[in-house]
Amino acid sequence: MTHSIPPTPPPPPPQLTELALPTEKSLPSRLGMAHVHTVEAVTDRLRSLARQLGGQAELFGAAAQHYTRWLSVPATDVVTARLRAALAELHTETGWAYYDSGVDGAGYFTRALDLADHAGDGHGIVNAAWHAGATLLHSGHPNDALKAFQLGQFQLRGYDSSKSTPATIRGDDPRVPAIAARLEVSSAAAYARMGHREKAGRAFSAAREQQQPGDVYERADKDLNAARIQADLGRLEVAERFAAAAVRTFGSGHRRDRAMANLVLAELHVHAGEPCGVELAHHAVREVSQLHSVPTRQRLEPLAALLDARSGADARHLARQARQVAATRA
Repeated sequence: MTHSIPPTPPPPPPQLTELALPTEKSLPSRLGMAHVHTVEAVTDRLRSLARQLGGQAELFGAAAQHYTRWLSVPATDVVTARLRAALAELHTETGWAYYDSGVDGAGYFTRALDLADHAGDGHGIVNAAWHAGATLLHSGHPNDALKAFQLGQFQLRGYDSSKSTPATIRGDDPRVPAIAARLEVSSAAAYARMGHREKAGRAFSAAREQQQPGDVYERADKDLNAARIQADLGRLEVAERFAAAAVRTFGSGHRRDRAMANLVLAELHVHAGEPCGVELAHHAVREVSQLHSVPTRQRLEPLAALLDARSGADARHLARQARQVAATRA
């Protein structure tokens, strides 16, 4: 049986008006907390969209440009600080969306770090550092990625549970355990890519000992990263268990990340020569073909190479289709 990928392209990205995002040029006369909440809500809405479709650099960029203009509007010091923190998160997500769209978004991470620093938002600094490091790691620069992760870890170690000072994190901040675990597992991935097995193992163990994230996305993402690390360390059976767990946890939501989990799972099965490998690969290629995520599409190249090494016309045909999808910028 010859496997075929459906010819339907990914859905077109929505417009600002479809998402009910403001497109007007005028500025408010004065800012209040309602404006801060607007930026936070828009960031959440765009992040959810990106997790479903991938990409979305144009929408994020437009939102970041629009809301950054609000910094010139009169407001109390408290509102301005909260706005800077909200804008730091928006710029961090924008940098990631640019990377996911195949465009350099490093400038947005730099701007996010500056905004978070001026807001005294330590978590914002850590979040921007982790996202910047993750793009470097996935782009094949593990040493540079590790430096970004270490910046985030340094910021975390500086928190004081008894007070809040500029650019620090309170010890009772509920976001600390999740971001700490994310930094550890990402550091483990960087060490594994560089061949430092002992350091990778220590960082991986530290990450697994961190408090289990309550958010479904965080739990699934943690397992997906664990699968990648174990695969890089040559522990393919362990990697397969983590990848399968990530696929189950992502479920029907978070299409972009679920597709990546399915892709990793397919790679492991094809590499092991298991009978279900080609079918899993077919499913993964079909999912990835529906995304606007350029890095996820490019990750089809290793799968295609593994399929080429398999005997049978089905595997070779699917390898050609995988390369076709990988080369298409949706």
